[in-house]
Amino acid sequence: MGSHHSTATPMSEIDFESYKGLRYTNVVPNTGDAMHGPTYQVPNTVTVDEAQQTLYHNFLRGWSREGGVRPCYGRRVVNSMTGKVGSFQWSTYSEVKSRMDDLASGLTRICGLKRQENVGIFAKNKIECSDIVMDCREACPKLKTIVQFEPVTDEQRRVAMAKNIELKSLSDLELIGRAEPVPADPPLPTDISTLCYTSGTTGDPKGVVLLHRNFTMISTLAGERLSVNATDVHLSYLPLPHVFERAVIGALLQNSAAAGFYQGDVLFLMEDLAELAPTLFVSVPRLFNRVYDKIRQGVAAAGGLKKLMFDQAYASKRAGLSAGYKTHALWDALIFAKLRQVLGGQVRMILSGSAPLSADVKEFMKIVFCCDVVEGYGLSETAAGVTLASGDMPLGPHVGPPLVRMQVCLEDVPEMGYTSKDKPRPRGEVLVKGPLLFAGYYKQPEQTAVVIDENGWFHTGDIGCWNADGTLSIIDRKKNIFKLSQGEYVAAEKVEGAYLKSKYVAQIFVYGDSLKSFLVAIVVPDPEIAEAWGNANGLSGDHANAVQLIHNTAFKKEVLEDMAVMAKEAQLPETPATQGALPRAEITHMYQDLQ
Repeated sequence: MGSHHSTATPMSEIDFESYKGLRYTNVVPNTGDAMHGPTYQVPNTVTVDEAQQTLYHNFLRGWSREGGVRPCYGRRVVNSMTGKVGSFQWSTYSEVKSRMDDLASGLTRICGLKRQENVGIFAKNKIECSDIVMDCREACPKLKTIVQFEPVTDEQRRVAMAKNIELKSLSDLELIGRAEPVPADPPLPTDISTLCYTSGTTGDPKGVVLLHRNFTMISTLAGERLSVNATDVHLSYLPLPHVFERAVIGALLQNSAAAGFYQGDVLFLMEDLAELAPTLFVSVPRLFNRVYDKIRQGVAAAGGLKKLMFDQAYASKRAGLSAGYKTHALWDALIFAKLRQVLGGQVRMILSGSAPLSADVKEFMKIVFCCDVVEGYGLSETAAGVTLASGDMPLGPHVGPPLVRMQVCLEDVPEMGYTSKDKPRPRGEVLVKGPLLFAGYYKQPEQTAVVIDENGWFHTGDIGCWNADGTLSIIDRKKNIFKLSQGEYVAAEKVEGAYLKSKYVAQIFVYGDSLKSFLVAIVVPDPEIAEAWGNANGLSGDHANAVQLIHNTAFKKEVLEDMAVMAKEAQLPETPATQGALPRAEITHMYQDLQ
């Protein structure tokens, strides 16, 4: 990788006229070179105590407010007699701190743990997890102690003793720690906080080494940009092994806000939302796209006067947004109040991350749910943060300006036709520097050197473009590019993103081969949409489910035609059609016999 921002490179090649008049960020003078655009950075408005940049101090900051009496964590309790799920039961910050101190003391007493020694967490919280871990004893000879969340059974104790493993419950540790407290030994900002593993879409998963200061800084920066405060409530349901949800929880704790945890089954997510009534709703585009589709389908199915009134209300609020109005007293009360209750009725802000969210869906949710809708951009390697919009920024296909203290520049990608000199919007691979940057891949220095160059810039692999107001848009992906036999480059994720907008498509995998002149795709239909189509076309029972409908010629024709419409809207080349992150290598291997 080439040198960045070299003073030896003539600055005459940078057209700074393209960068004037930015509203939300600044261009750093005398940066950029022949292959790189200038650096973008937001003025520093955040003051931090560098010595206290740890998750331990992050929690203490929230706990210290108002004597620790504010609600911290909540969960719904199941009535043992009726089996019904009750309301959220809350633990205060002081109660959580007491448990935290007891567990830390218990771990120290039982395991002799010291600062920076590793603890593995294997969850969801099932008894079977301990059984699986014990079965790994031969592969993990250093394993001495297992702590499980539920009470330990007699049979488990017997198996553990036979394997020379000490098996304790979480309650055991708390009791021991409470009886024999150990003085706190706080971590340092430079200590490792966690290993967050990548999805492995382009090879084996890599352990991203994130430090305490990474998590504390994203808590501070995101909390400031989103104006998180002590009255905020969040429903936690995104996986905690992913850095996105951990960053959200960190921002809540630092600001004395509350997090209620879902039941553990996404089928009851809407029920949990209604019960909790959060002020912040954080999720990923796939869920928001489904909400968007379902509401639109419901309006279309209602027809008549209801559809007419919805369309009128929507058009009126949409016009108001352009004039700077977020609410409409009449339409919000008459039309949108009921829809707002879908998210509990109290949401002030929706935050989307992990993948690009279309501007249409963003606008729709802002109008229908009567709240701000913002989007951010980050990776595991940046503790979930690079850029983030705020509620006062205009809607659009952007992910906001850089977070405070983060530096972003664009590197030319000539093989894809992207350059930092493009007009009116400079384009290129997004490169990042700043305090959120990870320490490296665990025990993989050679992989770290691939993505962090000699000048400290992290190469994200994402293609971005700068907008006229200084916000960033993510428009493509550098990796997963196929060169077809005719020499044409194709970005698979861009094609997948276009087709995923079809209501019929739940998942899609696009593959190309340099020996072929075309792409192929594996498409998984949306089960609910497929069943609705089957019922509407006179099919019933097993004949109306998605598994059977994939053999139905008329259904396949309907899906392909709708996908073609989405491709045209996305301005994809006219090639006949034949999220989470996709495991491309595994899927390619699975279907290799079809080649």
